[in-house]
Amino acid sequence: MSADTPRIPIYKDFVLIQLAFLVFLIDQFSKFLVRDQLRFRESFPEDGFFRFTHTHNTGSAFGIFQDQNTALIFVSIIGIGILVLIYRSQIRTTGLLRLSLGLQIGGATGNLLDRLLLQHVTDFVDVGTWPVFNVADASIITGLVILGWIFLVGESGDGEDAGLSGGYGWCPICDGEMRTVMDGWRCSTCGVKERMVGERPGDRAI
Repeated sequence: MSADTPRIPIYKDFVLIQLAFLVFLIDQFSKFLVRDQLRFRESFPEDGFFRFTHTHNTGSAFGIFQDQNTALIFVSIIGIGILVLIYRSQIRTTGLLRLSLGLQIGGATGNLLDRLLLQHVTDFVDVGTWPVFNVADASIITGLVILGWIFLVGESGDGEDAGLSGGYGWCPICDGEMRTVMDGWRCSTCGVKERMVGERPGDRAI
């Protein structure tokens, strides 16, 4: 593998696309069932800590930025574009990155379709005093948490998903991608490790 190796376009990453489409389908089907079975503001069951409550949300996730539907349509489109750019910026696409982006893209497109067709988002998951939300909201937040872990925590790890954005050059043994670890770099292909004694991998191999 070399620096000139072309990245797979996101539309050809079938694992990510299938995950995003699955999230989109679950979100839209669950919203359809709620609109079909429950009147507006009706809850099932009527009481309890966990209920299904049919509500409309003209804001973003968990009810913030109310009555900003048009602005949020553009924000959603821009957000999806940013997720695509994050995918394109990575030298190597890992399973965690696919999971994170698939959840977020699927959730974002689900809520975007609601805003375009209904001028609001259908929410229905009613848990305690937490704002009512939907499958798309939960998917987006989960994806963001995973993405934050990848970039803030995963970089210092030593597994497949470690150092997603912390790659540093190419392995002098097999030309694989070098990943940042605690005291230097490790090849993601052959596993050779190099200590941090110079400015680039290859100064001293272990």
